[in-house]
Amino acid sequence: MPADAAEQRRKWLIFLLLAIAQFMVVLDVSITNIALPAIMQDLGFAPNALQWVLTAYALSFGGFLLFGGRASDLFGRKRMLLIGISTFTLVSLLIGFSVSPLMLIVLRALQGIAAALMTPAALSIVLVLFEEQSARNQALGFWSLVATGGAAAGLLLGGALTQYLSWRW
Repeated sequence: MPADAAEQRRKWLIFLLLAIAQFMVVLDVSITNIALPAIMQDLGFAPNALQWVLTAYALSFGGFLLFGGRASDLFGRKRMLLIGISTFTLVSLLIGFSVSPLMLIVLRALQGIAAALMTPAALSIVLVLFEEQSARNQALGFWSLVATGGAAAGLLLGGALTQYLSWRW
């Protein structure tokens, strides 16, 4: 295999791993929407407090996005991506063990912060990885496709998981 082909293959493999991280961030928003009725019943949420399950994630994600980008600049993209992914994964596990509405809301806010560390780091790695304009355009097109696919997959997975297993999955 020529060196150029091997390098292209390596870039797209890295892109695939970054896209999976982005997929998780977007998936988590839509998958939770479907599970809200089961969460309300299981944890005893008041109907007017249930919106905080979504809002805590969205506010912390949006509020810390610039911080995540700056932290990536200061401490390194790869480091912030790995911190974000590991925190996101750990907090996702803890969410499954939530025993109260407050615990779930706080964990969802922490999950949003972790996502805010992941997203700018991952996207900036993609932009640095693909310097040639046509390859960068292609990568960004796939990036958008992954985000859209994550939202759609969340609706399907959320329904299946909630119906056949539990919202905790």
